[in-house]
Amino acid sequence: MVEVFKTNVQEFAEAQKLVAALRRHFPDSKINIDLDDCDKVLRVEGNNLRIEKVMTLVTKKGFVCTVLD
Repeated sequence: MVEVFKTNVQEFAEAQKLVAALRRHFPDSKINIDLDDCDKVLRVEGNNLRIEKVMTLVTKKGFVCTVLD
């Protein structure tokens, strides 16, 4: 399963911290943030992915997170 989210992450250091936090919750997933994209796309690929959990974790870190269609 692959899910793509729009975020408002701006800085590389912020992206690194957020990806590290998400990897702790989803250790078997591939996770990255494309800061060059206008939507600052967060891409999460994994088998046991829970969209709501991803969104909750990102928003708890202070960022906007919505599912991209």
